[in-house]
Amino acid sequence: MSVLLPRGATAADRDQIEAFLTTTGFDVALDSIALTSSSAPTMLGMEPDAFGADWSRLTKQVFDTEEMHEMALGILEQTLDEDVLDHAVEFYGSDLGQRLVEAENASHMVEDDELKQEQGRAIVAGLVQISSPRVDVLNRMNLAISGTETALRALQEIQIRFLLAASAAGVVELRLDADGLRAMMRENEGNLRAALQQSALAGAAYTYQAFSDEEVEDYTEALEHPKMQEVYELLNAVQYEIMANRFEVLAQKMADLHPGQDI
Repeated sequence: MSVLLPRGATAADRDQIEAFLTTTGFDVALDSIALTSSSAPTMLGMEPDAFGADWSRLTKQVFDTEEMHEMALGILEQTLDEDVLDHAVEFYGSDLGQRLVEAENASHMVEDDELKQEQGRAIVAGLVQISSPRVDVLNRMNLAISGTETALRALQEIQIRFLLAASAAGVVELRLDADGLRAMMRENEGNLRAALQQSALAGAAYTYQAFSDEEVEDYTEALEHPKMQEVYELLNAVQYEIMANRFEVLAQKMADLHPGQDI
């Protein structure tokens, strides 16, 4: 990850960053990274329960929320501009901002993602049926938070780093190197891009269903502000880097597991 402070910027201190994480809800977003561990066996072409009863214990150890929190603090201390932090805290500290954070935190920690997606798709279908402009606003919101291309490239790199680490640990055998994996993923990225767009739209429809059209529009405009764009560029980079790092560590520790057996 190579997000650097602009020249002349003042780095935020640790206490400011702690308050920022809580106010914006990014601390909960970090905790929710642990929920992504369930996809690890599938990435390797294995059944989700292939590694036995100790899989849950292993993932809790690797995706330790305190450790991920410390990693985020360490990165943000070097990269988060105090002026940009203040801008984000001012919005998220408002009445609307805190209600949004509460809704986002609850959505982040829903473990049954398929149920959330199903409900979100139903909401989108209803909005489309009445030709609601809310669909376009939600798409704008998702673009402001993290464009599909950014998410696509990040997820590809996370998967590649995980596969290479798993191969190095002897968990799987790969016939392709990093360049070969990237080329293979490019062949299928059209479908992945469409899936990410649909998933993001359904997720937003679910998360913000209790908010009025005006509130969703106000939030989208706030997210499109240049300073908020800086915040999300950095937060996305931090989240994706921590996720990739944890999956690499998970791959190394999976070498001590045997399919269908405990450690």
